[in-house]
Amino acid sequence: MSATKEEITAFMAVEFPQTKCVVESVDETGAVLSHDIGINELRPGGTVSGPVLMSVADVAIYVAILGRIGIVPLTVTTSLTINFLRKPSADARIIAECTLMKVGRTLIVGEVSLYSEGTSDVVAHVVGTYSVPPKLA
Repeated sequence: MSATKEEITAFMAVEFPQTKCVVESVDETGAVLSHDIGINELRPGGTVSGPVLMSVADVAIYVAILGRIGIVPLTVTTSLTINFLRKPSADARIIAECTLMKVGRTLIVGEVSLYSEGTSDVVAHVVGTYSVPPKLA
């Protein structure tokens, strides 16, 4: 049972109104999200802050999972590893491309490549694991 882009967007608007992430596309294999960058997302040195990049990646994995298993709100992050590879642009949206690597009964692993819009250079690489709550009988 999967969820559509529209279902996920509606769910996120109610449950996570604080997110600035926009769901661009989602299917059963992954998701693409974007996040506008402004002064509040920057750190000294004119680059996008690490917490913003981590947040975008985390949301991308969550959205990809919902696209695969449906709206299961209590699916939670159990592990998130990020490698910062190059300085993202302070003037471009962050694009997150997530692919689900393993979908198990209780654990799901996703991989995210983060880009500054307009470039093909990966600015950060993220791998995250989520725990899926057991189904009620």
